Amino acid sequence: MSEKRALSLYPEHISFYMDIPDKTVCDVLHERAAEFGSQPALTFYDKTITYAELEAAVNRFTSSLQALGVQKGDRVAIMLPNCPQYVIAYYGILQAGAIVTQVNPMLVERELAYLLKDSGAETIVIYEPLYPRLAAVRGETAVKQAITVSFGAPPSVSLAEGDVTFDEFLAAGSGAVRPVSIESTHDVAVLQYTGGTTGRSKGAMLTHRNIFANVLQCAEFFKGTFEFGKERYLTVIPLFHVFAMTSGMNLAIYQGAENILLPRFELKEVLETIRDKQPTVFPGVPTMYVAITNTPGVEQYGISSIKTCNSGSAPMPLELMRDFEAKTGAVILEGYGLSEASPVTHCNPPFAARKPGTVGIGMPLTEYKVVDVATGTQELPPGEVGELIIRGPQVMKGYWNMPEETAAALRDGWLYTGDLASIDEEGYVTIVDRKKDLIIAGGYNIYPREIEEVLYEHPAVKEAAAVGVPDPYRGETVKAIIVLKDGMQASEEEILAHCRKNLAAYKVPRIVEFRAELPKTNVGKILRRALREEASRPQ
Repeated sequence: MSEKRALSLYPEHISFYMDIPDKTVCDVLHERAAEFGSQPALTFYDKTITYAELEAAVNRFTSSLQALGVQKGDRVAIMLPNCPQYVIAYYGILQAGAIVTQVNPMLVERELAYLLKDSGAETIVIYEPLYPRLAAVRGETAVKQAITVSFGAPPSVSLAEGDVTFDEFLAAGSGAVRPVSIESTHDVAVLQYTGGTTGRSKGAMLTHRNIFANVLQCAEFFKGTFEFGKERYLTVIPLFHVFAMTSGMNLAIYQGAENILLPRFELKEVLETIRDKQPTVFPGVPTMYVAITNTPGVEQYGISSIKTCNSGSAPMPLELMRDFEAKTGAVILEGYGLSEASPVTHCNPPFAARKPGTVGIGMPLTEYKVVDVATGTQELPPGEVGELIIRGPQVMKGYWNMPEETAAALRDGWLYTGDLASIDEEGYVTIVDRKKDLIIAGGYNIYPREIEEVLYEHPAVKEAAAVGVPDPYRGETVKAIIVLKDGMQASEEEILAHCRKNLAAYKVPRIVEFRAELPKTNVGKILRRALREEASRPQ
């Protein structure tokens, strides 16, 4: 298998084979609070919380959940931008033995309703400006308790009876946590929603062991690159995203680092934060690095404090990597992962040659190979393209309430990624294409089927296809190609308005093209690949 090719690259001080202790990320928080109690854990604008203060807040949150009646295995949703309350709620929920249900704050009502119904969440921690969105669909869900978060402003919405603010909920907690027995290998910690082949989102069940194992794998892989108790992370990638959950939150706490949180990527604010806070680690996605690199006079913001950037979620253009590194002195380590693997499975190593254009080698304990697409069983030799499959302690337990989808993705312990890749003689992986017609725009995964279903709901649409086309900033953007029904009319703006009403903003097409017909196979299936290739040709 391919990881054996990469073993020779591992230096003596970094272990490929390692033990995963039977503990959780909550255990790690308590260990770091004991070790680094007076050191900063979280910084949010002008407010800093120490490790001891974070631990105390997490304990109060857990005790309030337990007083509310939240039991082991209950689902508690978090629908927040990056903020200290997110971290407190996340660890507080896990400590109670409940399951964190990650909710993207950009979801519109129908998407939110589906996710809440599918997960069965009865409690939600929600950003106050989004509360009306919850109120509109609450009757369709099992939600009984909402806990609202606002950033210093007085409440601007009227809460339903029984709902409380985050501050009220925290203040009510005694901090006395009732111990909960957690079987790390079996008990689910997080439902991380990802796209489904039918257009329905799937909840990847990540166990406590999955999540802790991935943190340990990353920590071991970067041993000697980061210093415990001394790093400062800048986390602007959203914590509801699995990449940020591991690389921007759990890993930072494992290392006893200070985590500088920003709720959104606003270029000027990010640059001023870099200047004022001097972060040393900046996990991000290529669009963020593009924006920073293209800023005139960017060097005046002291960006040379950044030593390491872990890039994921979308391919990193080589020229961008070179330009960013030249201006910052930082090293960009491009990697690969997916929600179903907690997420990190591969990364360009800090201890061996980086190969730009690849996603590097396997993390410790990660087995991987490329198999033929036809059978999914025959391992292919170096350089040949097939489906990348992965096995390791970070791989999910399965999909929530989706046994058929689980059986398709997990076969004999292997996770079938759906991505087409090749592996070279040293074990470096190159992602060639996506077996799924996934669109990655600005680091967000967008599933064409979901967009097409919304387009088909428009009364004038006869046929529709959504494809990803090259975009200099987002990497890809969404293009909708539409055939109207005979005798019907619709403008581009009408189509976009319909999409904005029914899709999160990042999923809304940026380009709409009307045609008389769409290319199809001889059995009538729309040829998305032909449309994508056509749209990608230079004009």
